[in-house]
Amino acid sequence: MSEPRYPYVHVDVSVAEAELVSSTLFELGALGIEERDATTLVRASSEAAVTLVASFPDEPTALAAQVELAAQYTSRVEHVVGDAWRDGWRAYFKPLRVGRRLVIVPSWEKYESQPGDLIVHLDPGQAFGTGTHESTQLLLAELERYVQPGVALLDVGTGSGILSIAALLLGAEHALALDTDPLAVSATLENAAKNGLAARLEASARPLADVLGSYALVLANIEARVLIPLAPVLSARVAAGGVLLLSGLLTSDVESVRQAYGDFAELARPIRGEWAALALQSPAAAAGGKGTAAPPAAVRE
Repeated sequence: MSEPRYPYVHVDVSVAEAELVSSTLFELGALGIEERDATTLVRASSEAAVTLVASFPDEPTALAAQVELAAQYTSRVEHVVGDAWRDGWRAYFKPLRVGRRLVIVPSWEKYESQPGDLIVHLDPGQAFGTGTHESTQLLLAELERYVQPGVALLDVGTGSGILSIAALLLGAEHALALDTDPLAVSATLENAAKNGLAARLEASARPLADVLGSYALVLANIEARVLIPLAPVLSARVAAGGVLLLSGLLTSDVESVRQAYGDFAELARPIRGEWAALALQSPAAAAGGKGTAAPPAAVRE
């Protein structure tokens, strides 16, 4: 029996074009898209700032998409043969310190912890979130500043569950982690169990609009094109005076996202490379309806 062949369309684009071309690829039938740049485990093509790698269900659909894009972009169809690729990325995923205390350790790697370390044991599977991408690192660093002991948090677009798990290790009491991808929900539950946090982390594929109540801390590491239309329902899930941490933002998009959450006070706008995050605070329910609460105290050693 011959080995299976999986078609992928590779498209070289600028940073500014990445979101638009990703949307086009999905419209052309892509099942999923990997974004490679100078910060990812597998780098972009040498001549490109970003390489989009889109999986397609079959050869004809992939070739049709490549033809559609060829007039404007450098694109090509490549194939992965066999199933060894599923675990090949593990060779590049090593223990990684993020911030002062958090250390991301792949479940198959050994790591000798140092005093004060908080170890996140992680196996992302096919879900986003190894901690190596700058957008994830930005939020991990912000969690060290804004997690308060005993807080309940909402993690929208959880991926591997890395952010929820890190927040729980930092002192949060409970996390509700949402993702539209069932594989991400499964990965999150498995990673919570690996870290002894299964009883404190709930993962679900239910829509954000179906979530009741509000949370003192809300996280969302998603693209700007999703965060902007999501602003009304996401804002409503942040408790009065609570903190909203947003990432997955190119620096060129951060201002438009900031405007979408205009009622929130800006606490911080950290940047790493071409990526940015926003730490925002919901208006507080102060006497007379005026004023905002002070930012939550950072977690103390």
